[in-house]
Amino acid sequence: MAVEVLGVKERAPGERRVALTPETARKLAALGATVWIEAGAGLGAGFTDQAYLDAGAQLADDTRASQADIVLCVQAPETAWLNQLKLGSTLVGMLQPQADSLRAATMQSRGLQVFPLERLPRTTRAQSMDVLSSQAGMAGYKATLIAAQRAPRFFPMLTTAAGTIRPSRVLVVGAGVAGLQAVATARRLGAQVEGFDVRPETREQIESLGGKFLDLGVSAAGEGGYARALTEEERAEQQRRLGEHLRLVDVVICTAAVPGRPAPKIITQAMVEGMRPGSVVVDLAAETGGNCEATVPGETVDVGGVVVDGPLNLASQGAVHASEMYARNLYNFVALFVKDGAIAFDWEDELLAKTRWVAG
Repeated sequence: MAVEVLGVKERAPGERRVALTPETARKLAALGATVWIEAGAGLGAGFTDQAYLDAGAQLADDTRASQADIVLCVQAPETAWLNQLKLGSTLVGMLQPQADSLRAATMQSRGLQVFPLERLPRTTRAQSMDVLSSQAGMAGYKATLIAAQRAPRFFPMLTTAAGTIRPSRVLVVGAGVAGLQAVATARRLGAQVEGFDVRPETREQIESLGGKFLDLGVSAAGEGGYARALTEEERAEQQRRLGEHLRLVDVVICTAAVPGRPAPKIITQAMVEGMRPGSVVVDLAAETGGNCEATVPGETVDVGGVVVDGPLNLASQGAVHASEMYARNLYNFVALFVKDGAIAFDWEDELLAKTRWVAG
């Protein structure tokens, strides 16, 4: 029988994305798979059940999880739901098994083939499967729109009958995918934009998007395109120079991350207190602790007239395009091991071998 693929309805509060779209359902069927989707799974992202049926998928009932060979999800399902999965089935998504010992134990006890796509090697060949990049792009875009909404001023320069309005000065901290999207979006909105990153090679990328590279004299280029952790001396010098610069900035958008570790604290409480009243900080890194010491994940706080916003799951706010990109990432990954309607893992393929999670 053909391999059965199940797209699940996300159960995390506020999650609107879906791991299977009508487009990718049709593509999976072309690989020889029988495709199932839980009823209502795509509604939060604008995909009706009928759209899936028209694409060749079938609507799944509550028993389908126990029969599916491959399960596609956005966030990791709850432990009780994992216990329903067929022994030895394959689970693909942003799963973070190490973040929950009970979930990890359940995955192990069910003998699941677990592929947390956040572990995918970030190579040229893997770009079409890179869920971190696709979702970070949406998060950086939404973070900039939140900053524009929170700021009590225009982003662009305006010449009015009441005089000229100067453009807002926006500083984007971190020049990964999210940060570069934030730079580009803020520039489109007309702001005067600077980008800061401890990796000097990001200067050209920031400048190519119309931003100005903020050089604080600290370089921390690491492996795999990520920044390394700073030494205490480097951190102290960076913070001194950054604190002085923040007094001139209207909006800060924080996006810096170190894989597998809490977000680096870059903006101290004292720096926030030194900013001008009416300034705004949007901390996209809030989900992993935040780049700003004043950030409260999921909340907006006022620090002496400075608004500090710590939004969560920003990609879900752009559920339509975020789901389209994410589902394509998953399809491209699944196509590595689904051939002619059957599962065939090639453990010589580094994308499969290095993404696969094994307990311990």
